[in-house]
Amino acid sequence: MSETPPDSLIPYDEIVQEALRAVVGRVLGEVERTGRLPGNHHFYITFKTALPGVDIPRHLTERFPDEMTIVLQNKFWDLKVHDTWFEVGLSFNQIPARLVIPFAAVTAFVDPAVNFALQFQAQSEPAGPEPHEEAENDGPTVTAAEDGSNVVTVDFGRKK
Repeated sequence: MSETPPDSLIPYDEIVQEALRAVVGRVLGEVERTGRLPGNHHFYITFKTALPGVDIPRHLTERFPDEMTIVLQNKFWDLKVHDTWFEVGLSFNQIPARLVIPFAAVTAFVDPAVNFALQFQAQSEPAGPEPHEEAENDGPTVTAAEDGSNVVTVDFGRKK
């Protein structure tokens, strides 16, 4: 009997990432529906700025060519949540801007008011299969913060 697990034909990591991104969409949808953040809740949302579907002003892309974190707390407007993306108005150095962010570009969602955080791998729209070497990652691990917080990191790898 071999100790090497068989390759999965089911993309579990993608399914879990998609489900966790749905949490972000649902939370933002609730804020959109009520028109306000409840209590002391506020969100830090980190996303990849160069991925397909991201639409932010050029000066922000120049300043943050790879990744950017926005804060939804006091001054934001026109939050609209769609199935695969959200859009929001924010001010940067007193200059208003409209941002369109696909959920696939989100790499982190944090609500520090309740010590809750999710981390993701950015999903890009593949143009086709890219050649790569076989990964020699460790097996899947789920790590909870030792301080009792609600931070969950999911890491899917494949043991060789």
